[in-house]
Amino acid sequence: MEPASRSVKPLQGALLLALSALLFAFTGVGIREISASVNNESVVFFRNLVGVLFFLPLLLVRGVRPLRTTRLKSHLWRTTYGLAAMYCFFYAIAHLPLADAMLFTYSAPVFTPLIAHIWLKEPLTRRMLVSSLIGLCGVLLVAKPSAALFEGPALFGLAASLLAAFAFVSIREMSDSEPATRIVFYFSLFSALFSAIPLTWSWQPLDSTQLSWLLGIGLLATASQVIMSRAYGLAPPGLIGPVAYLAIVFAGIIAWLLWGETPDTLSLLGAALIFAASLLSVARRRA
Repeated sequence: MEPASRSVKPLQGALLLALSALLFAFTGVGIREISASVNNESVVFFRNLVGVLFFLPLLLVRGVRPLRTTRLKSHLWRTTYGLAAMYCFFYAIAHLPLADAMLFTYSAPVFTPLIAHIWLKEPLTRRMLVSSLIGLCGVLLVAKPSAALFEGPALFGLAASLLAAFAFVSIREMSDSEPATRIVFYFSLFSALFSAIPLTWSWQPLDSTQLSWLLGIGLLATASQVIMSRAYGLAPPGLIGPVAYLAIVFAGIIAWLLWGETPDTLSLLGAALIFAASLLSVARRRA
């Protein structure tokens, strides 16, 4: 695998990752609304099933040719990382305060530069490390994690963050030959198959309203993932990864508009740090 064959377009990649973060924030709103009546196993399964159905029009119009791959093993590894991260994140949500669980989700970009450097030999610069740490400080100020952050279930949150980082780098690893749509299709397909197993003991009847919510969540999540995969195909995760922190800013704005959750001074300061990290990660160096 020749790293030189991968694109390096940080501005385009950062803009796409910001759009993906916005869609992911809307996905989180949907999950928050539906989780009161639908168990996590069902949410994970339908989120992946809708991802598969998302590609049916492409299959009907262009057949299976666009989805043929010679890198099935890489797709399986990407699915393993991503699906395991998803389950760990849902476990963290169930056993930790929401702010703590969200902190783990958005701390994944802290690990991506090092993993990409070891795995793909991507450059690891001081700018990448500084922007990641600034972004994480911003997330801490926004999330305000409680003492539960240091309890046992937090290990699952940490695992979710690390596994998500490996998933981001695996997307980059495949980007020299696999388009974003193919990466997301195989992730959705394999994840739907694997996540169907827990439904054998946790299935629950769903009404039309619940199914509508799950359909919307699945569509938003799949669109976000396609755009994210394209973004990491355009630029190294260590370079643009901190832009993903914008998701927590978007989520805060949406929560304020929908539920009147007004951010305090620390949250606003954290949001400023997150924006600063996002801008720093893609700023050009001086000659």
